[in-house]
Amino acid sequence: MSRVWVARADLAAAVADLPGATVDVYDGGAEPAAPDEVEFYVPVLLPSPASLEIMARMPRLRVVQLQTAGYDGVVPHLPAGVTLCNARGAHDAGTAEWAVGAIIASLRRFPEFAASQRAGRWDYRHTPALADSRVLLVGYGAIGRAVERRLAPFEVEITRVASRPRDGVHGVAELPGLVPHADVVVLLVPATPQTKGLVDADLLARMKDGALLVNAARGSVVDTAALVAETAAGRLRAALDVTDPEPLPADHPLWRTPGVFLTPHVAGSTPASSRRIARLVREQARRYLTGEPLENVMFP
Repeated sequence: MSRVWVARADLAAAVADLPGATVDVYDGGAEPAAPDEVEFYVPVLLPSPASLEIMARMPRLRVVQLQTAGYDGVVPHLPAGVTLCNARGAHDAGTAEWAVGAIIASLRRFPEFAASQRAGRWDYRHTPALADSRVLLVGYGAIGRAVERRLAPFEVEITRVASRPRDGVHGVAELPGLVPHADVVVLLVPATPQTKGLVDADLLARMKDGALLVNAARGSVVDTAALVAETAAGRLRAALDVTDPEPLPADHPLWRTPGVFLTPHVAGSTPASSRRIARLVREQARRYLTGEPLENVMFP
């Protein structure tokens, strides 16, 4: 029998009937028995230090299956010879929905109208609209394509950017010349050394007055201090599902900066994502137990 540790009860249920599997739930708190027997491990969605450090006490570990597409924070804790798989595709729908919803909410001033509602104030005004906007998608992988499909009915002009140029897609090196023309800039890139600080003070300064920055990527992609300066001055607006630091401290100025709409890293936290992760974990565990090649292999 192969011991499998997963982070949630629904994931345990998804793999419980697989022949050859002994399944335990470990959510980063109290440890189940026999970590030294674990071969297949699914950490919590956003791995805690405890859920990563425990891998050093798993000498039989062969596979780590993540619940996210990002994996940079896990790599330093990965024992030699262990296969690391991500959850590419599981969060596409939820993240794309969040991005489009955040764009519409920010452009149509829904947060301000919600504040007026709480105050009992009839705050009639004209607002920008998504229609006829120029949208720059920075990161054109599976999630970028999912965002584009959902934006298509809104009569927008879309420009695509990826790490390397290809037919119909600009390279990231072209960003300084592209952002001045965009009404909305959507960040969908992974967290890597190359994307850390990608949206710095210079790039923000190149954005047109009144433009909207949407971050559904990682907080580290944006220079937070520079973003605070631009939004506090009223020149730019922002919709953020991720921040740097994260969680955002209660006294951080982003909480109170006009024109900034914040959610606490919830874009991919949907029932659809949970179902897709459960299907992925089951399939990956089945492949491991039967000796078939794994999918979404990031390392080695």
